[in-house]
Amino acid sequence: QVQLVESGGGLVQAGGSLRLSCAVSGRTFSNYAMGWFRQAPGKERDFVARISWITGSTYYADSVKGRFTISRDNAKNTVYLQMNSLKPEDTAVYYCAVGRGSSSYHDYSYWGQGTQVTVSS
Repeated sequence: QVQLVESGGGLVQAGGSLRLSCAVSGRTFSNYAMGWFRQAPGKERDFVARISWITGSTYYADSVKGRFTISRDNAKNTVYLQMNSLKPEDTAVYYCAVGRGSSSYHDYSYWGQGTQVTVSS
């Protein structure tokens, strides 16, 4: 069974940076993507970014494009989300997930527990 554990969240001032990590363990499949999603209180879970594990191809939500960078370390089975120029609207619980390259959370089968990111104004 695939397991994912997020870390690196915290409180940061607007304009600051955070780096989230997602450690993956257990069995995986060859053609898959790692995705980052976020969910604010009372809101739906929104797509943030995804990366192909094999090719490294990336895709970003418009709201974070140019500010966030997703990457992976294959040797460590870890995916990262570097978040720069953070805004208060970035405040949410951030989740790592395994899927097949979709931007919809419905297409991701395995999820981490989430890590809180709070951006103060």
